[in-house]
Formats: sequence, C-alpha cells, structure tokens
Amino acid sequence: MTSAQVTDAPEEGYERGLGSRQVQMIAIGGAIGVGLFLMAGANIAKAGPSLILMYAIAGVIIFFIMRALGELLLYRPVSGSFAEYSREFLGPFFGYFTGWTYWLMWVVTGMSELTATAIYVNYWFPDIPQWVTALVFLVILFAVNLISVKLFGELEFWFSMVKVTALIGMIVIGLGVLTFGFSSAGDTAAVSNLWEFDGFFPKGVGASLMTLQGVMFAYLAVELVGVTAGESEDPEKTLPKAINTLPWRIALFYVGALTVILCVVNWTEFAPGVSPFVEAFAKIGIPAGAAIVNFIVLTAALSSCNSGMYSTGRMLRNLAESSEAPRVFTKLSSTKTPALGILVSVLFMGIGVILNYVVPEKAFGYVTSVATGAGIWTWLMILVSHVLYRRAVDAGRLPASSFPAPGGAKCSYVAIAFLLFVTGLIAYDKDSRVSLYVMAGWAAALGIGWMILKARNPQVAERREPQFEKVG
Repeated sequence: MTSAQVTDAPEEGYERGLGSRQVQMIAIGGAIGVGLFLMAGANIAKAGPSLILMYAIAGVIIFFIMRALGELLLYRPVSGSFAEYSREFLGPFFGYFTGWTYWLMWVVTGMSELTATAIYVNYWFPDIPQWVTALVFLVILFAVNLISVKLFGELEFWFSMVKVTALIGMIVIGLGVLTFGFSSAGDTAAVSNLWEFDGFFPKGVGASLMTLQGVMFAYLAVELVGVTAGESEDPEKTLPKAINTLPWRIALFYVGALTVILCVVNWTEFAPGVSPFVEAFAKIGIPAGAAIVNFIVLTAALSSCNSGMYSTGRMLRNLAESSEAPRVFTKLSSTKTPALGILVSVLFMGIGVILNYVVPEKAFGYVTSVATGAGIWTWLMILVSHVLYRRAVDAGRLPASSFPAPGGAKCSYVAIAFLLFVTGLIAYDKDSRVSLYVMAGWAAALGIGWMILKARNPQVAERREPQFEKVG
C-alpha cells in the first residue's frame, strides 16, 4: 500500500498546554451538560421511563460517531478537525460550511447555557432578571478564555470534576434510598416505578421517539475532544483513551443516573423546566440537597459555555487560515489564544442575553433546537468524511490510522441513517421545526458568502493537499 506524502505542517501556533488529565476530563465533562440536567425533565414528562432506552440507543450512535472521529484524528490531528476533514474529503465548500456551522452550533449552545445559568440563579435570587445573570457570566468566562489555554483547561477540569463527583454521589444516594428505604421517598422508591405507572412506554413508542431530538442535544459537545487535538500534549495517547471511555460514561452518567432517579421518584412527578435531579433531591428530603444540585447544574451550564467560547475561537481561526473568514482571525494573542475570534463569538452569544430580556420563557427552547440542527450537520460531516477516508485507505491512497474504528465504515453508515431519522423527527415536530427553517436560512447565507469568496479569490475553491503535523 502506498502512503501519502507526509510533510511538516506549518506550525499552528497554539500552545500544546492541555495535559492528559485535562483532555480526559474535558471528554468526560462534554458528555454531561444542561441537556441532561435540565431538558431531561421535559423529556421524562413526554416519554416516561422509556427515556432511559432513548438515551441508551443514542449513546451507541454517539460512540460510533466518536470512533469515526477518533480514526480521523489519529490519521491527522489538527485543531478545527471537523472542518479540516470535510475540506479534505468532500471539498473546500463543505469545509467552509462545516466550520461556520460548528461555530453557529457553539454560539447558540452558549446562548442556551447562559439562559440555563440564569434559570438556576433564579432558584436562589428570583428578583434578579435573567438577562443580568446571563451577562455577568458571559463577561467572566470571556476573561478566562483570553488568558491562556492552560487556564481554560484547568477551569474545565474542575467544572467537570464537580459534575462527575456530583452525579456519582446522586447515584449512590439514590441506590441507598432504593436499598435501605431511608428518607421521605423511601416508602415509594422501587424498581417497579419503571413500569407501574402506565408501563415503560406510558405515552407510546411514537412519543418516546420524538424525544430523540432532545436526547441528541444532550450529547452535543462530546466531539469537543476533537477540537483539542491541536493543543493536546500527546494526542496519540490522550485522544484514544478519551474516546474509548465514552461507553462507560454514557452508561453511568446518563442511563445509570436516569434509571436511579426514575426508580426513586415515579415519572409522573417530573415537569418541564425543572431539573429532574433537583426535583428528586427535594422529594428525598435531604437538607439543602436541592440547592446543592442546583449549584451543580449551574456548574454544568458554565462548563458548556466555557467550552463554547474555546471552540468558536479556534474554528474561526481555522476558517481564516483557509481564506474562508477574514484573515484578521488568524492572529493569536501574546498568550497564544485566538482572542479576536473569541471576542466576536462572545458578542454573538450576547444575543442570548437579549433573548433572556425579550422572551425569557422561550429563550431556551429556541436556541436548543437550532443547536441540535447544527450539531447533526457536524456529526454527519464527521461520518461521511470517515466513510470516504476508509475508501481511500482501502484503495491505498492514504495511510491507515493507528486508531481504526471497529467495523470499519459500517457503523458510520448506521449512524448516518440514525441522524437522518432524527432530522425527520425534527421536521415532523412543529415546535422544533423552526430549527430547520433557521438552518435553511443559514445555508442560503453561507451559499451567498461562498459565491462572494470565490469571486474575490478563486483559489479558495481549489482542493489542497492535506498538511500533516508530526506529533508524539
């Protein structure tokens, strides 16, 4: 088999300041966010205990996506990976479209997390307007991201540590209630709660399937580990380890935590807009338990917003280096951070502050549906790029990755079919259908932008040989 010509890539300029423990915890924390802590309440009300199965099925698909990404990352680890692989395997337009769409995903995700932080702070301080809280946290996290990638990594490490420790604690306490029957929930806590209240599918299989769009939003950010590739100290070791731990993370933190909660408190007592974890601890009656959980879910929202600022700045720089965004975004600050890209992204996230001022009761729903649509596109591009990469490897045109996905491209085809099915569900649901309208408008805007780019610089539409960076 012939191998591709490997050249020394132009130095990306980033500081490889993310150590193994930080990449591991970023990967773990990426799988635990507002989608689980807040949106699960609405989804439980829609689907009952069957939501557990939806998280498990979607979790398998997410693992397929991440193993496909992992194979690509170890073939060529670069910052802004999704856009780079789309650019290489599908052409310059797809790299441009994917990079800008991933940027959009994180901008609107940042809006949703800011909205969530405002909701959580209202638990303690109901008189503070949501928009004020959102603005304060936006400014604080912006300052953190400007200082250095090491500070970002350290903050994200401790954010994730709080989430992980708390979830494990919740599971242990819930199992204690089930086993020993202590607390005010002890008399009614039982495994049979999973089927006694109108069965495991109380609203029908169709209603359960409709929650998949919300479930997929909960998994957004697991691919963030791919963006860290350009700043990881040893991607050859840290990335495979981070990706291979995904199944147990999903099994424990999503499937396990929801199973325990729905055994302790029957599903009919949960409602939209209230974290099921906060509700469960209130039912158990642990002193200050609900307030503690509220602090934890606040941490989860801040963690996700922090990650959004990190990834949007890197993606804008990647686009600028490919002449698909203003060249000024290629500049790094003295601390080797894409400060201008982060600033512009934060300004757009500020729209979330405005939404919290204008329509505080609807802000979260609006932005999460758009983020899900953008996330599905990103995952599809990862999977299609992986399929095309495997074809190139089988034909002898490219070197094999040191971290091949199990089953080759077969699992990627399954995941592609699943994501298209979820897109169909979004189109069917009148409440979430707005995300497809927004994505259609976004696609039209990017199409116009691409035509302008080509007119000004025809070389932008030319395929370029991929640059390989020596790592390890």
